[in-house]
Amino acid sequence: MYIDRSMELALTKLKSMFSIILLTGSRQVGKTTLLKHLFQDLPYLTLDDPTLLQSIVEEPGNFLKKHSPPLIIDEVQYAPILFRYLKMKVDENNEKGQFFLTGSQQFHLMKNVSETLAGRIGIINLLGLSLREIQGVHDYDYFIPKEPYFQTRQKTVTKISYWELWKIIHKGAMPALYADNIDWQMFYSAYIKTYIERDVQQLTQVGDNLRFLTFMTVIANRTGQLLNLTSIARDVGISITTAERWLSILLASNVIYLLAPFHNNRLKRAIKTPKLYFLDTGLAAYLTKWNNTEVLESGAMNGAFFETFVVGEILKSYFNAGILHPPLYFYRDKEGVEIDLLIEINGFVHPLEINKSSNPTKSNIKAFDNLEKNVENIGEGGIICLYDDYLPIGKKHAIIPVHWL
Repeated sequence: MYIDRSMELALTKLKSMFSIILLTGSRQVGKTTLLKHLFQDLPYLTLDDPTLLQSIVEEPGNFLKKHSPPLIIDEVQYAPILFRYLKMKVDENNEKGQFFLTGSQQFHLMKNVSETLAGRIGIINLLGLSLREIQGVHDYDYFIPKEPYFQTRQKTVTKISYWELWKIIHKGAMPALYADNIDWQMFYSAYIKTYIERDVQQLTQVGDNLRFLTFMTVIANRTGQLLNLTSIARDVGISITTAERWLSILLASNVIYLLAPFHNNRLKRAIKTPKLYFLDTGLAAYLTKWNNTEVLESGAMNGAFFETFVVGEILKSYFNAGILHPPLYFYRDKEGVEIDLLIEINGFVHPLEINKSSNPTKSNIKAFDNLEKNVENIGEGGIICLYDDYLPIGKKHAIIPVHWL
């Protein structure tokens, strides 16, 4: 069963703008399914096929003589040598939409792409299913807490019950879990095994798969927290250098996201350490052994998982709109004053608190006052929470239900 993806519109636009389109994203998020659905008439080739991969590595020049564009090439990171030949092919003419590539290792690909295909390629990043996609909502606007967004969004917003939302947070965002009747435990067990044995080993020789799994588990336990590599390295029993290298693998393969801190010349006391988020709450729940919805909802990490889910939803709205570098930050100073999320766009900084409460109050946005002392052009913001309805709070802020994202 195909689930409509919000990225379809952005991909169609890229097709008319670039000769090559690269769709990146972690394993199992639906990259191949999306391209095959959107461009059903195109030939499809996958470099998961060892025979095809061998032929490309040995005779890359012959590959494009045998397979003329337009076509879809899956898992292109396995043959970076191909990029140079793609460049020569598209330089023969200026036709758009000749090659549609997928890759599971975003930043591993970027070096090769930037060196060979600059100006010829459009890059877009796919995460797992958004809440909009799970609900079947066709709304393509990226989230920005301004009145025009909410006026448009109210036409498509679909309410969700408290427990249904927590079921989705626990289940995660992998399309296969929604398209088919698949056991959650078995799915993520197989997912991790394949991820470590294939994606991780293709990026670098880790050498100790069990310890890398421990590293992933320690990272999952810190979702929604400031990144502390010293503590992580100590808990796993590895060097800080190894921890840095393994963290880059999780970043490269779109398993985690680092939210940058916001600072300017007036914010002398703002910290400069990023916050860490898992990009799939289901994978994080599996690794941290929250094995059902009820124990996750009532457990010690429920706030961290809710925050992780919200940050992921906002990220998806930007990625799905084709925005490769979403303008998202957080604020925290050395006194511990923190604002969970800042969106800097069109010259304004929009502050947002994330709170799993169903009854938020103005006290939840008290930290906004501290920001206003040091940042010009503070825009509309609010509290993203489990309240049922959108409700203005104060002069320009609002209570924003999570299903309005």
